[in-house]
Amino acid sequence: MSYPPRSDSYTPRSDGVYTPTPDYSYPPTIDSRRGNHRSVPSAQSSYFDNDGGDAGDQYLSTRSSADLYAKVATGDEGYNYNEHEYKAPPGRSAKRAAAGGGFWSRMSSKAKRLTIIGVIIAILVVAAAVAIPVAVETTNHNKSNAAAGASSGATGTTTSPKGIPTGTSGSQDWKDAAYGGDGSVIYPESGGSFVYNNTFGGYWVSIPFNDTAQPQADVPRLNETWNYDTNRINGVNLGGWLVCEPFITPALWEPYNQGPTVNFNATVIDEWTLSEALGSNLSTVMEDHYNTFITEQDFAEIAGAGLNWVRLPFGWWMIEVYDGEPFLANVAWTYFQKAIMWARKYGLRINLDFHAVPGSQNGYNHSGKQGTINLLNGVMGVANAQRTLNYIRTMTEFISQPEYKNVIPMFSILNEPYAATIGVDVLRHFYIEVYHTIRNITGIGEGNGPFITFHDGFVAQATNVSVGGWDGFLGGADRMAIDSHNYLCFTTPNNDSVNYDATKPCAYWAAKVNESSATFGVSVAGEWALAVNDCGKWLNNVGNGYRYNGTYYIPGNTTAPEFAGIGSCDPWNDYATFSNETKTSFQQVAQSHMDAFKHWFFWTWKTGYSNDLGMIGNPLWNYQLALQEGYMPKDPRSSKGECAVIVAADGVTMSTYIAPSLSPWMTGGEGAGTITATAQVSAYGAWPPVSLGTTPVSNLPTYTQTADVITLTATTPTSYPSGYSAVSTPGDGWENASDTALYYTPVAGCTYPNAWSGVEATIPATPCTGTATARRERRHPDLVAVPTAPPKARLS
Repeated sequence: MSYPPRSDSYTPRSDGVYTPTPDYSYPPTIDSRRGNHRSVPSAQSSYFDNDGGDAGDQYLSTRSSADLYAKVATGDEGYNYNEHEYKAPPGRSAKRAAAGGGFWSRMSSKAKRLTIIGVIIAILVVAAAVAIPVAVETTNHNKSNAAAGASSGATGTTTSPKGIPTGTSGSQDWKDAAYGGDGSVIYPESGGSFVYNNTFGGYWVSIPFNDTAQPQADVPRLNETWNYDTNRINGVNLGGWLVCEPFITPALWEPYNQGPTVNFNATVIDEWTLSEALGSNLSTVMEDHYNTFITEQDFAEIAGAGLNWVRLPFGWWMIEVYDGEPFLANVAWTYFQKAIMWARKYGLRINLDFHAVPGSQNGYNHSGKQGTINLLNGVMGVANAQRTLNYIRTMTEFISQPEYKNVIPMFSILNEPYAATIGVDVLRHFYIEVYHTIRNITGIGEGNGPFITFHDGFVAQATNVSVGGWDGFLGGADRMAIDSHNYLCFTTPNNDSVNYDATKPCAYWAAKVNESSATFGVSVAGEWALAVNDCGKWLNNVGNGYRYNGTYYIPGNTTAPEFAGIGSCDPWNDYATFSNETKTSFQQVAQSHMDAFKHWFFWTWKTGYSNDLGMIGNPLWNYQLALQEGYMPKDPRSSKGECAVIVAADGVTMSTYIAPSLSPWMTGGEGAGTITATAQVSAYGAWPPVSLGTTPVSNLPTYTQTADVITLTATTPTSYPSGYSAVSTPGDGWENASDTALYYTPVAGCTYPNAWSGVEATIPATPCTGTATARRERRHPDLVAVPTAPPKARLS
C-alpha cells in the first residue's frame, strides 16, 4: 500500500521530533489514526493564565421571573434574554425578501386590520397565561413558555428552570410532553424508554423546529447568541458513526483481520475496503451500525455530562458517490437529519465536520480511503478539490436555512489536510475560495450562516502567516475559526507519570491558544484524547503496532520498528484494572486539556466493543466510558483555572500570555467581512492556483460547471407533542436562491486518471477540452439528494 511521503525537509532532532524547515513543524509519522498530529515539543512553552482575557468566569446572569415565561413554544428569535429587550428577528436573508417581498405587503387592507385585532387579542391571552404557573396549565397550548427560564452559574447540581417538569414534579404522561428536565422519561422513536439525567439545569424541548432547549443552565439557548469570549465550548466528537474508523468500531473490521497485530498484508483497512469486503451485506451491516452506534440517548447523555456542543464528522458519500466508489451512498443523510433533531431537542450545537473528501486530504483511513493524498496534490488534485467545493456548497446551503442555522452554527470545512504534502500556500488558495463560496451564500455578519473553521494542516500553532503559519491570515474576514488537533500520544514513547503528563497540555499549548485567539480569532481544539501513549487496538492503522511496546513500523518499512518498546500496553487498555489513583490522575489530564484549549471537542464520545479483546476497545478515547468508570471529570466546567493548580502542584513555573477579548469582526460584528489583508488576497486569491507545489495547473484535468446542483432536503416532522401541530416546514434545502451556479462535473469526452492514484499518473501534455458525450456516472438516491436546478426564490 502507499502512504503519504515524508517531506524531504524533515531533519531528526535528538528528542525524536522532526522539524521541517523553514517555517512549520509536522510530526514524524503519517500513518496513525490521528497519525500526523503535532508531536509534543521537547521544551515546555509558556503557560497561560486562564483568567486573562477570558470573560468565561462570568456565567450568564440569573434571569428575571418574567424571562422564565419567555417564548419557548414559538421559538421566538426576537427576544434577547441577556439584554432584556425585544429586537426584531432577522428572518430570512435580504436576498429572499428582495426576490418576493414580505407577506404584509401582499395583504389587503381588510386582512391587515383583522391581523392587528388578532395580534392584540393574542397579546392579552399570553399576558394572562404568564401569570399562571405553566406546570399547572397542562392544557394550555403555550404551556412550554416556562421552559425559557433557567438559573445560571451552575457548577454542580442545579434544578431545572421554573415551570419545567422533572422526574419529581412532572405528573403528566411523558410520551406526550413537550419539554422536561432532570428525571423526566424519554420515549425515543426506536422504542423503549430511558430517564433523562441532567443535574446541570438543562432541559429538553420536543417541539419540532423549536430552538429553546438548554443542555445546561449557564449556556445560551440555541436561539440565543453564543459569546466566544464568555461561553466555552465543552464538546465531544461523534467519531466513528457516519464515518467509520477501525480503532473506534473494531468489531466491523475484526472478521477480516484475525491475524497478528502487526500484519503488513492487511487488506481490509478503511471504510472503502470494508465496503468492498461486505459486498451484498453492505446495506444491512452499515444501517445496523448507523441505527445502534449513536442514538437519541447518546445526545441526552452528552447534555447530561455537562457538554454543550458536538462535532459531527461526515463523508462525501452522504451526498453522492461517483461510479466505482463502493460506499453505501446517501443513507447517512437520514441519520444526519436525526442528529440535527436530537441536538435541537437537547439544546446541543453542532460543529459540522467534513471529515472525508474525494481523493483524500491526508491519506489516512478516516479520510475514507487510506493511501495517497489526491486533494490539492497530484494530477487529480484540482478536480478533487472542485468536487469537494460542490459538497461544501450544498451543505452550506442546507445548514444556513433558518430551520437549521441555530443548531449548526459552525462548519469545519476540511478535516486535517496534510499541509506537509499539499503545501500551506496551496491550502491558503483553497481556504480563500471556500470562504468566498460560503459567504456569497450566507452574507456577512452574525447570524448569517455558520462560522467557517479551517484546520491548521498541522502547522505549528501560533505561527504568524508571514512565516508560514495562520495567525493573521485573512484579517477582517467574517467569522473564521482555526482548528488544531493536539495529542500527547503520537511521539517518542516515554514512561512519565500520568500526574506529570497532566502538566503537558498547559505547558505546551495553553499560551499558544491565547496567542492564536489574539492574532487569528476563535481558536478551537477540534480533537484531543486522554491517551498519553499510543496503546490501543488499530490506533496506528489496521496491521500496525504501537510505539509504546516496540511494535510500531513506519509505513513502507518492514525491517524494524521505529522505537524500542518501553512497556506493555495491556494495563493501559484494561480500564477495569485502573486504580483510584490512576483514575484521579486521568481526571487531571482531562482538566488540563480542557482548561488549556478553552474551546474543545474530545475525540470521541464512545468507542465500540472488540470481540477479540472481550471488552470495549481504546478506553482512553471514550468519553462516555471514562465518565462511567470515574476517570473523566463529572463536570467539565470544573476544569476552569485548573492549569494553574496542576502545574503548581508539580513545581512547574511558566510565564503567561494573556489574550485580549476577540475583536468584533472576528465574531461577525463591526468590521466583519472587510478584509484588511489585501496582500494575502492578491497572493492567494486566485482559484485554482497557478500550480500545485511545483506542478503547473494549466494541463491538469479539471471539471466543468455544467451539472445540476444537488439539493438536500429534509423530512417533514409527523410527530408532535400533545397540544401542538405542524407550524414549520423543514426548508427546501437551498438558502440563497441567487446562488444559481451549476455543479462541477467531469468534462464530457475527457478521460480522467483514477481520482485516488493521481500522484502516480502522468501529467497530460495538453488540457482536454472534451466532446459531446455522456459524462461520468453520478450515483444518488431518488428521494434524498437528486440533481436539480437551484430552487426558485421563495416568498417568505
